[in-house]
Order: sequence, then structure tokens, then C-alpha cells
Amino acid sequence: MKINHTVTERFLRYVQIDTQSDPESTSCPSTEKQKNLGRVLVEEFLEIGIKDAHLDEHGYIYATILSNTTKKIPTICFCSHMDTSPDCSGKDVKPIVHKNYNGKNIVLPKTTDKQKVILSPKDHPDLLNQIGNDIITADGTTLLGADNKAGVAEIMDAVHHLVSHPEIKHGTIKILFTPDEEIGRGVDKVDMKKLGADFGYTIDGETLGHIEDETFSADAVTITINGLSTHPGFAKGKMQSAIKIASELIDALPKKKLSPETTEKMEGFIHPTSISGSIEKMVLKFIIRDFSESGLKKHESFLKNHTKNILKKYKKCSFEFQVQQQYRNMKNVLKKHPQVVDYALEAIKRSGIKPLRSSIRGGTDGSRLSYMGLPCPNIFAGEHAFHSKQEWVSVQDMQKAVEAIVNLCMIWEEKS
Repeated sequence: MKINHTVTERFLRYVQIDTQSDPESTSCPSTEKQKNLGRVLVEEFLEIGIKDAHLDEHGYIYATILSNTTKKIPTICFCSHMDTSPDCSGKDVKPIVHKNYNGKNIVLPKTTDKQKVILSPKDHPDLLNQIGNDIITADGTTLLGADNKAGVAEIMDAVHHLVSHPEIKHGTIKILFTPDEEIGRGVDKVDMKKLGADFGYTIDGETLGHIEDETFSADAVTITINGLSTHPGFAKGKMQSAIKIASELIDALPKKKLSPETTEKMEGFIHPTSISGSIEKMVLKFIIRDFSESGLKKHESFLKNHTKNILKKYKKCSFEFQVQQQYRNMKNVLKKHPQVVDYALEAIKRSGIKPLRSSIRGGTDGSRLSYMGLPCPNIFAGEHAFHSKQEWVSVQDMQKAVEAIVNLCMIWEEKS
């Protein structure tokens, strides 16, 4: 497939716009600056000829490519998120294109001897598949933003190609760009009726050729420990510090299993993410992950019993245990619609890539969209080492993602 690619130029523009989301904010979007990229994208859609493209009050972009075939075809949606992670600064990103990669270490320029940022094939094995390709990084002071501006740029390039080549037959295609995915709120305010799609694909995966049709199921747990505070000068036999109880609870968790640093593949975990409070009251927040819902409940039951056992020693104290559902494994929905994944595998293959079906130890907007009535696996965008100063993406991988999107649109039309 011959495409006059615009994906690299778009990507280099988009990453320079700060769109970091904020988990402490209660607004939607969590940061107004996410709309700065949104306005740029809407303007580009309008220039391409997508007349209904618009940015809503919550920071979501909706756009439609109208069908150009007489066939009755399901409406498909391509989705990416505009925000970048709060884990690493996304302000003043200065992207660098390292042309014709030679397989050696890449030392990012804006680093010091004490804190060098180095991309090595040892730490990033996929770099060895990129020899001769062009690698894009930041300068060592920020993340790059390939997660998920690579996906945004790829979708925009595919839209540009489809509109510029009306001879490519396709059904109605919907585009959805979301805010706040990185803080778990990416589809909170999606108007599913306005979107009007039957099936979807998030373009937010990592390695070339991968399609992810299985994710973790996820819950959040909040444990509140109510201690007993007294004046420390007169505390003997009286004080029962919630701080010390919370510390004991965390320290007594399993260290060789059930934690992110000791699990892999299909293993789930219990992960404390924050701890705050005082002698009188401590609040501990956890994320619970497993590929099965039964596994999720098992981990939650373990954590609750673990907390009960710790508190048995502190008769004057109590605790509360709250579970909040976050998302569920998309595979439970996708297995009812096998053609959604099958067509994506074929699209990747037509792009000259070996397709690889895999599970992801995380979640995407597609996890929740699948349960909102839009079966939605995740297709590779080429992003690597996301949420860090080592983040990188290959120009050639992004171009292949564009080809896969275009091929996917064609396959839905052919097989309908």
C-alpha cells in the first residue's frame, strides 16, 4: 500500500503540546490544557474535509468519515487518548529524530553525568528490530508523549489518506479522541449515542504487529484505619497509632507473590498506591488486578482478611474496606464478536507484518468501552517505555500502524 505519510510531522507537532492529566482534579477534562491539542485536531479535521468534527465541553473529539459504498456495513470507531501520564513531565517536550538507527545505545542530550538517560538494546530489546529505522525520543528532560499521541497521529494520517483516496471503499467510520485515559477516566463522559458505532479499536498498543484482546480486570480498594490518639507524653498503654498499624499492614503483605514487582504473564497482584493520614486515621489506597473476576475477588478477600488479622491486635481500633470497580477484561465481550479481532489480525497481515495476539497487563479505554456496548480491542501504535524519560517510538512502526488502520477499513467493507 502506497501512502504519502503525514504521521511523523503530525506526531512531532502534537507532542509539543502539554496535555498532562491530573488525578487530583475533579473536573472533566482534569486539565484545560488538554483542550489545546483538541482544538488543533478539530482544525486539522476540518481542513481534511471532516465537516462534523468538534470538541465538546468535556474535552472529547467526535468526527465522522461517511460511507462511500452501497453495502450495509457496521460502523467502526478508532479511538486514542490525548492526555499524557502525570508520572513524568510532559511540559516543553523537545522531540528528537534519530535517523537510521545503528543498534547502539542512544544517549539523550539533555542529561548529566549523574543522571544520564540512555536507551540501550539491553533494556529495550525491540530496538534491535529497528536497525535502519528512525527512532523518535524526547531530549531526556520529559516523557515523549508517544502514549498516546502516536495513536492520535496514526489515526489522523489514516483519515487523511482515506479522504484523499475516495476509490478506497469503506463504511461509516467514527473517530473518538478522549482526555484523561491515564488517570482512569478516559470514557467517563463519552456520549455513546452520539458516537453511534457498532465496533471499535483503540490504537494504543506497544510492539509492532500486536493486537491485544485481553486485559486485566481491575478494582480499587480503599482501607481506612481508625486509630486511637492521645498525648504522646501520657500515651503508655493507651495510644494505638493508625500510622504504625498501616505500616505494619503494608510491610506484612506477601513479598514474593501478589505484587507487581514479583508477578508476570497471567498473574494478578495487590498493589498499594498511596498512604496518608495521621495517628488517628490513615487512608490506604490499593489497586487490585487479575485476568479473571474470580481472581480479583480472591485477592480482595485475601487483603480484607489480612487487614482483619492485623487489627485483631488493636482492640480499640477499627477499619473500613471499600471496593470500587474500575474495568473488566475485554475478552469476555470480544469472544462474542470474533470477527472484530479476526479482521484486525488480517489487516495487520496485509500490512506486511506478522500479527501477534496477546494479553496486556493493564487496561485501555477499550476495556470500558467494550462493556459500554462497543467491543473494542487494542491495536499497536508503536509506543515504548511510556510514562518515562526513555519513551520512544519508531517512524516506520507508526507508518505500519497507519497502513493497518486503512486495511482494516477496507476489510470491513469487503467482508460485509
